[in-house]
Amino acid sequence: MLLADLFAGRSVDIDQMMLHLKQVATEEGLSLGDRVKTYNSRLAQELGKWAEANGKGEEYHHAVFHAYFADGRNIGEIPTLLDLAKGIGLSSLKAQKVLENREFKLAVDRDWDRSKTLGVTAVPTFFIGDQSLVGAHPYPVLEKFVNFAADR
Repeated sequence: MLLADLFAGRSVDIDQMMLHLKQVATEEGLSLGDRVKTYNSRLAQELGKWAEANGKGEEYHHAVFHAYFADGRNIGEIPTLLDLAKGIGLSSLKAQKVLENREFKLAVDRDWDRSKTLGVTAVPTFFIGDQSLVGAHPYPVLEKFVNFAADR
């Protein structure tokens, strides 16, 4: 789906949003490509649960992040996910079985249900007690949020 279609009817300046994301990514030393599409990440999330269960969660999430945000790859396609799994040392054959059998579907369903219960509408969302902060923010904003919550 094109980002323009995703945000259609909303007052979102996609070019400005992407410029801001590029600035933040650059400040954090992250690669960010010129993405114009978004892809369904459901299967990537399910495979992520499997990678976590196999001690490769952090590597997997970094690989998916780079594939999606830097390279613009479709993380909703099974061949892409199998390639990413193989690239971090996981069996692509086992990954394919995990995806075909939807072995981690219920785990991701529980994560989504919890997010809905908590009122999460965007990522990232940070929670401390009953306080929340939505969106990617620079370090000083996060620090202020933590300090505010600690003072309460």
